[in-house]
Amino acid sequence: MRLPGSVAEVRASESGPHVGAFFDLDGTLVAGFTGVIMTQDRLRRRQMSAGEFIGMVQAGLNHQLGRSEFEDLIGKGARMLRGSSVDDVDELAERLFVQKVVGRIYPEMRELVRAHMARGHTVVLSSSALTVQVEPVARFLGINNVLSNKFETDDDGLITGEVQRPIIWGPGKARAVQEFASANGIDLSKSYFYADGDEDVALMYLVGNPRPTNPAGKMAAVAAKRGWPILRFSSRSGASPASQLRTVAGIASMVPIAAGALGVGLLTRNRRTGVNFFTSTFGRTLLDIVGIDLQVVGRENLTAQRPAVFIFNHRNQADPLIAGRLVSDNFTSVGKKELENDPIVGTLGKIMDAAFIDRDDPQKAIEGLKKVEDLARKGLSILIAPEGTRLDTTEVGAFKKGPFRIAMSVGIPVVPIVIRNAEVIAARDSSTFNPGAVDVAVYPPISVDDWTHDNLPERIEEIRQLYLDTLKEWPHGELKLPDLYTRAKPAKKAAKRKAPAKKSAAPKGRP
Repeated sequence: MRLPGSVAEVRASESGPHVGAFFDLDGTLVAGFTGVIMTQDRLRRRQMSAGEFIGMVQAGLNHQLGRSEFEDLIGKGARMLRGSSVDDVDELAERLFVQKVVGRIYPEMRELVRAHMARGHTVVLSSSALTVQVEPVARFLGINNVLSNKFETDDDGLITGEVQRPIIWGPGKARAVQEFASANGIDLSKSYFYADGDEDVALMYLVGNPRPTNPAGKMAAVAAKRGWPILRFSSRSGASPASQLRTVAGIASMVPIAAGALGVGLLTRNRRTGVNFFTSTFGRTLLDIVGIDLQVVGRENLTAQRPAVFIFNHRNQADPLIAGRLVSDNFTSVGKKELENDPIVGTLGKIMDAAFIDRDDPQKAIEGLKKVEDLARKGLSILIAPEGTRLDTTEVGAFKKGPFRIAMSVGIPVVPIVIRNAEVIAARDSSTFNPGAVDVAVYPPISVDDWTHDNLPERIEEIRQLYLDTLKEWPHGELKLPDLYTRAKPAKKAAKRKAPAKKSAAPKGRP
């Protein structure tokens, strides 16, 4: 639906550089305040005294309570860096961005930025923060236009402790946006502005498409009165107590479900039946308790041919749980050696006969993959992330050859599972999951009958391109199959040869 404030609305909007898309930084693109991150880092490194830190906190509170102007607050921050070189401060900002800030960027806003760029709009990061806070985020998002405050420097490139005038804040920020629009042929009546702060209310009136984002106070009140569409995101605002409780409850369900699985295995005298009960029940229960809704295109391809190598793109710790929930039963997985001692992942892996690969020991890695191949020959499917590690990005990393070599060795097809929006559920290293909807596309099995060691890199790249194309243009109905399906021998024809292997998928007599 093309609701105001949605990516769909932007994709259907008028195209061209005369349409501006102005984004605020703190609280809008990034959860929290980047200035606080820099201040905390200086305190931790003893580059500022406790008194100076308290002074900064007090200045911030005075500004929030209306007892001082923004100029006083930003000036105090600049004076703390007096005598520092701009290069050193830029290096600090880049380090903090990688360590602290990149994980706070709202994935929903990242999608909106990309949607505006795809329409050819002039995208601007307009913020009252300093360039050292703003520019790393702008570079990461590919935003070339930045309106922000800047340090004054002397002839030696050292910070004087002052900020260049006029200060970009409130009316000053509105003037900066108007001047930029005039100089670049932007029609503000057709433009968009995303911001959260009360000081940006005046700027909202200037554009034809005001988009208050995570607003509070005056901004929220004016938005409600004027009927402006309000965008609210919680995926990077820190886990709410409710999300933490739901996650704990979901993970805790592992214990009774494992007990039930043990009972099923003993009653049937079939270990695999018990494992299947656990994997299918735990995946469903965990996602239901957390409130994760899977919107799947191509669900029928999950059972079109078994066994198979199911591959998925990896953003966070929710991805393997989502993929496992879909594959459901009669599968095992592959993970890195470090996860073997994880109380959750390690336990799950042991139950499922997963292989934990030691990447630093090629010989042990080969032995681990051989174990997986043997299980596949007995009828178990393999679930694996071909990127090898989590990537906090909407792109797709390089695919490793391991999953595809397993498919070739055993003679089973590859089934691509493309996951979108999982970064909304959790950040890269977060162990707490937020409720939300995740889009999943499952493509038909891809036969590896005509694959060879010579054409393997080409075949892998074709499948990776399938992921890139799908994420760029998401299927909202029937899957559009790329050329690799028309060229390859249909995997279903090979199923007749592989079917007998399923008979040994559930060996009896192993409770």
